Amino acid sequence: MIIMTNTANLPDLLSPDYWNGTIRMSLSKFFILCVLQDRPLHGYDIAKEVERRTEGCCAPREGTIYPVLKQFAEGGYVTYESKIVSGRERKTYAITDKGREAFRVGLGEWMKMTKTLEGCVPMLAQRR
Repeated sequence: MIIMTNTANLPDLLSPDYWNGTIRMSLSKFFILCVLQDRPLHGYDIAKEVERRTEGCCAPREGTIYPVLKQFAEGGYVTYESKIVSGRERKTYAITDKGREAFRVGLGEWMKMTKTLEGCVPMLAQRR
């Protein structure tokens, strides 16, 4: 029996754009913690530094970065200091010890996944 489904809403797994978006979305959180290792930054500066360090691979936008920073603050991974500048609230975010540990754990998991993916390359070559 053949089951037909509506494929209009399914992602195109053959599209590099699909994979780039998926990877970037996942890595943005990781790189936000990464750039805060150096010094406290404003949200805009965090986004620009992530983009610079990843050579444009990850470029978190306002709709992504601020919800992540809020989540990190609520979890105790970052703290922030608010100031009013030209009538606007500006928050400077700093990583906490808990955030540094989270980054360390994330880095370890990333390295495991990288090693696992490297093991897939010979399998892919054998199937061609």
